[in-house]
Amino acid sequence: MRWTAGFRTAVISPYEQIQLTEPRGFADQTVRQVLHMAGGGERLRVRLTNRYGRTPLTIAAATTSTGSGQVIVTFGGEQKVTILPGEETTSDPVDLSVARGADLFLSLYLPEETGLATYSHKPMETTQVVRGDQAETAVLSDPERVEARFYVSGVDVLTPDDTAIAVAFGDSWFEGVGSTVGANHRSVDFLNRRLSRGWIVNQGIAGNRLLRDEVGEHALARFDRDVLATPGVTHVLVNFGINDLGLPGMVGERPAKTGDIIEGFRALADRAHGAGLKILVATIGPFGGAVYPGVSTPEGLAARREVNDWLRVTDTFDAVFDVARAVENPEAPDSIHPAFDSGDGMHLNDKGAQAMANAVDLETLAL
Repeated sequence: MRWTAGFRTAVISPYEQIQLTEPRGFADQTVRQVLHMAGGGERLRVRLTNRYGRTPLTIAAATTSTGSGQVIVTFGGEQKVTILPGEETTSDPVDLSVARGADLFLSLYLPEETGLATYSHKPMETTQVVRGDQAETAVLSDPERVEARFYVSGVDVLTPDDTAIAVAFGDSWFEGVGSTVGANHRSVDFLNRRLSRGWIVNQGIAGNRLLRDEVGEHALARFDRDVLATPGVTHVLVNFGINDLGLPGMVGERPAKTGDIIEGFRALADRAHGAGLKILVATIGPFGGAVYPGVSTPEGLAARREVNDWLRVTDTFDAVFDVARAVENPEAPDSIHPAFDSGDGMHLNDKGAQAMANAVDLETLAL
């Protein structure tokens, strides 16, 4: 048996310039979060982070549950733990069996002023926040509901040694923006339902770029932490490019150059292969007609087509899954098919997320 990743969430700095959910802190509050488990195991341990915090983070109580009864989570045998700024911690093993595809409920009591929280800003799940220590309370009364996830960087599960783990490493098209909140209809969720063994943990960050820090550190900067450090990882699926080509226009800048994006993809392939991982890469999805000012530009859309032409013929990767063709409008290929469009011209709805998942050939994934 070995520890492998059953749940992962990429975390972003609360000091980024572009935000989809405003950052916040806590004091004398309990935060209860739903963690949809990609994989399951006989025991688990929780990973908490204060990576971007500027003050020590004190957690006075933590519990976890799969829906019936709660189990106290300890750290070095103690219920209370303080995580210094920039640091992370892993809980003691918890005797709680969890199934793949199940929801795990994690409650954290934060007794002191936390300052701005390290968080995930678009997890497509709702967190409950209440006053006081209610970590062991079964049902929270009249909670504040927040669409964000705080302080959690992962959950490890104890599984057989031969369990294969992939990381979905990318942007909002993995994190699930545009899908139904709380329904677990992200593209990675749909893909996991197609697998008979092994699973894929989600490290998508909405707004994240391949080449430049903006919302979170760019892909090349966070690859070691969010991919290579994942316990048991054997494969990585990559989806980047839209934000490198679209987001610059929102602030009056030009999109990334085709050659720079290609070199970024090559660098990811070198890093993955150097670590003994298989790497599968998605073509860049359509974003023509996106409602956000400055995103959909002739220059950016032309670069998308050029990069995709290269992706479809290169032997740089172990496989390419053609997301662009799977979700494009045949009559206007730079745009998302109306049946798959969340409504903003840039993100997929539930049906689009499923189409994206179906673009992956399971034989090439080999999980």
